[in-house]
Amino acid sequence: MYSISVQIILFVCLLFVIFTWIGSVKASRLLYNQSLERMHRKASKLLFWSWFPAIPAAAIIGAIVWMQQSMVPVFWQDRVFIQAPLVVLPILTIWFVSVPKLIKLRSLTKQSLAEPGAAIEPTIYHRAASPGLIIPFQMTALGALTALYFSLVPPVPFRWLEISIPLAAFVLATVGLWWRHQIRFKQVSKMEIYAIPTFWKRALTLVGVMAVVAGSVYYLFTLAMNNSQLPAEIDMASGTHDYGGQAVTANRSPHNHGIEGMNGSSAKMVSVADLTGPREGTPDRHFTLTAQKKTVTLSSGKTVDAWTYNGQIPGPELRMKKGELIEVTLINEDIEHGVTAHWHGLDVPNAEDGVAGATQNAVMAGETYTYRFRAEQVGTFWYHSHQDSQEAVSMGLFGALIVEPKVETLQQVKDITVMTHRWKGNTFAIGASDQLERMTIAPGTPVRMRLINTDDWVQQKYTLVGTHFEVAAIDGTELNKPGVLTNTHLVVATGGRNDITFIMPERPVYLNVGGNRSSGILMSPDGKGEIPELPQTVAFDPLQYGDPTATPFDANSRFDRNFTLILDNKLGFYNRNLDFLYTLNGEVFPNTPMLMVKEGDLVKTTIVNRGNVDHPMHLHGHHVLVLSRNGKPSTGSPWWSDTLAVLPGETYEVAFVANNPGLWMDHCHNLVHAAAGMTMHLMYEGVTTPFSVGSSTINHPE
Repeated sequence: MYSISVQIILFVCLLFVIFTWIGSVKASRLLYNQSLERMHRKASKLLFWSWFPAIPAAAIIGAIVWMQQSMVPVFWQDRVFIQAPLVVLPILTIWFVSVPKLIKLRSLTKQSLAEPGAAIEPTIYHRAASPGLIIPFQMTALGALTALYFSLVPPVPFRWLEISIPLAAFVLATVGLWWRHQIRFKQVSKMEIYAIPTFWKRALTLVGVMAVVAGSVYYLFTLAMNNSQLPAEIDMASGTHDYGGQAVTANRSPHNHGIEGMNGSSAKMVSVADLTGPREGTPDRHFTLTAQKKTVTLSSGKTVDAWTYNGQIPGPELRMKKGELIEVTLINEDIEHGVTAHWHGLDVPNAEDGVAGATQNAVMAGETYTYRFRAEQVGTFWYHSHQDSQEAVSMGLFGALIVEPKVETLQQVKDITVMTHRWKGNTFAIGASDQLERMTIAPGTPVRMRLINTDDWVQQKYTLVGTHFEVAAIDGTELNKPGVLTNTHLVVATGGRNDITFIMPERPVYLNVGGNRSSGILMSPDGKGEIPELPQTVAFDPLQYGDPTATPFDANSRFDRNFTLILDNKLGFYNRNLDFLYTLNGEVFPNTPMLMVKEGDLVKTTIVNRGNVDHPMHLHGHHVLVLSRNGKPSTGSPWWSDTLAVLPGETYEVAFVANNPGLWMDHCHNLVHAAAGMTMHLMYEGVTTPFSVGSSTINHPE
């Protein structure tokens, strides 16, 4: 409903501009009618236009009132305090100022028409030229245009100073028009017989006005475009710094990020490059990933021109056990743009995070790079390149990463990784299979399906048919005492993971992905069977699923830092390109806020999605505990997430302990959004980075 309201406001604001602009032109040209009959007819039509714009205005106000009644102020305060007055007040001036004058004018013309051969009296021209008749119509058009501007460029966060320029332009334009019509009114008042200006004089005046307006718009357009150009090189630690309500001391200036000690001195700075995993010791497991271009054949025989790890799609599944020392050698054979390996959801030391320009330089063609870390978390994760990540992931540079418990369970479990991806040409595949995949599983076998959504800007829908099941884990974290589910589908965000478990029955079980019955996984005791019909299902909601259990902190804890992150859309420039931008607190990278913390801080973040599309927000290096959604507390199993889908109109409160020092990306994992500037960073005080991004560097993380 929120998305619908936002779209109604935007679309109807555009209609409102058109309708009010027609009325303003009719009001201004009323004076140019040379016959009583025409003057009477045009005055009657203008009376219609004085009431007709009330229809779109009512739709706009209705949507705003719905928001005000059902949502928290961050969603509606700009609309209530700015857009609503810009829509309502000018219309009221039409009804209470212009309409009485129009009615009087129409009455006079009607009386004159009763006299055969009567000409237009000077009094009629005087009334038609009255600023009080014309200005309300033109002010309404200007108000509609300003309201549309605030729909396209919402003032987020809401600050009166930042809205003053558009409002001042509205006021100045209204005053200028009043002054212009006042001059014309005085000129008409002095004439015994009004002489309508020639067409060429009116045309030249219009051209002059339009030239001034066009020149001003061109200047502002060019200025905004030039100011949006990204620097050739920029330190990822630069930008606006948000200390989450903590006072900024001299030691915490945005230029040194120092950690204030007990004696008031600043602690020694540490580089991201020094925050590594264990450098010594023989690794328990060693993997080699070779990034290379390959033409890969899917199960149907279709071929895909892909960027691969080790020549396969997805890349090889990396399996390891908790606590093991892992070493991964990344070789870039021929990817000209460069590659990295980011361990999505696995909270490794900062230098091992694999983000070009933040924690390392991109690994260019012919180069190698080695990652070393301990696998400290059990669960389902995945890896992908974080250099030109939108293109790299789309082209195939990704794979599954599974961390198993140190001690194996006695019961043998059928473990199935379901990694879904949509390739160019709209070819959907689970792993390398773009057809229905059949599996033979003996009845009574415990089954664990690891659902991993790699698609960009797709909340993937998974439906398990043929048995009840449990959601065992979300984003690599086990849930406490999960409940039994039937006729329930799971919606997994881009980059997110859900693990589901069930006991294989004696009948076929079907995992459908995205509603497409031509693909998926059909499991049966003999590898045969028909695809069952898909039942009506409800969406899985983790907010109250499972049983609560103790957590290191909760909603009642005392937080050291409190941040607010507002997700929204606005029309603007990014790197000289005009587009609808996806913003964080009203900005795009590199002007997005840098969330500053100290090691040990307990951090709370309120995430608000004011936009009209979903945003799966991914914080590197940490898992957040969901405290509430839309004001409702999380009362089920503790819900830990590293990729949280925030839908339009939703508000989440999440928290985490700052226990992994470094410079960490926090971005939308709809990678097309991240590439358009919807990215920011979590920065620990006292940390610096020797790496940079920009057109003159090799590093382009998004």
